[in-house]
Amino acid sequence: MGFPLPGEVGERAREILAGRLAPVPARDAATVVLLRDDPLEVYLLRRTATMAFAAGAYVFPGGSVDPRDADHAVAWAGPSPAEWGEVFRADESTARGLVCAAVRETFEESGVLLAGPGPDAVVTDTTGPGWEADRLALIARTLSFAEFLDRRGLVLRSDLLKAWAHWITPVVEPRRFDTRFFVAALPPGQRTRDVGGEASGVAWMRPRDALAAARAGTAHLLPPTFRTLAEMAAFESAGDVLACPRSITTVLPEPAEVDGRMVLMFPETGETGE
Repeated sequence: MGFPLPGEVGERAREILAGRLAPVPARDAATVVLLRDDPLEVYLLRRTATMAFAAGAYVFPGGSVDPRDADHAVAWAGPSPAEWGEVFRADESTARGLVCAAVRETFEESGVLLAGPGPDAVVTDTTGPGWEADRLALIARTLSFAEFLDRRGLVLRSDLLKAWAHWITPVVEPRRFDTRFFVAALPPGQRTRDVGGEASGVAWMRPRDALAAARAGTAHLLPPTFRTLAEMAAFESAGDVLACPRSITTVLPEPAEVDGRMVLMFPETGETGE
């Protein structure tokens, strides 16, 4: 059993298992499963075909942690970085960066901002030329997330996020990420928009419909996305997702040789994302 690793990928796996090749270090990253109701849907981006990682795949908003995401100047409301560190079994600085990256990347890739003027409020409209200019400046890294929030008198709302999963890219990949998955409901009044960039298209989809498209071969889903969508399909509403108990277990698919063939083995359920 296991997911086949043919050609160069299989040879790379063999070299790594033999100790002749060192795996590439995994970069900290965060991704957010945005949810909306009636019926329960998730927000997916289709990565452009020219991307170096996961080209053409449907993914959730997210990306690598920027060193400035761990800046203590980021205005914060909700569970502290130390509390998030306990959830993800990470140090406080790493946890701060992960939560900030989750909120920043979601805004960059969907226009949705999990922040507000205080701990009990959330931004209701992020459209308009000024917001777009800020979004592009964040992408260009000419504006830090701390500066962005300070300029607009906002605080990051970490309480709007829920920790969901922890996936690490297999050692066989030349680009690797240590990714924490979050879920969040679309804030009232806000709406996503097709912001371009790394995405060739965006869509709100029912989890079961996205899974059906993957099985039919009309949508490419990476294993973490596939499994997360399968988990989302068990719920009726965003509130149900956010209210469910959840413990975080690290998932690191491992290469193995089975009957002379190199395969990738998935822990827990053994799903491969089909």
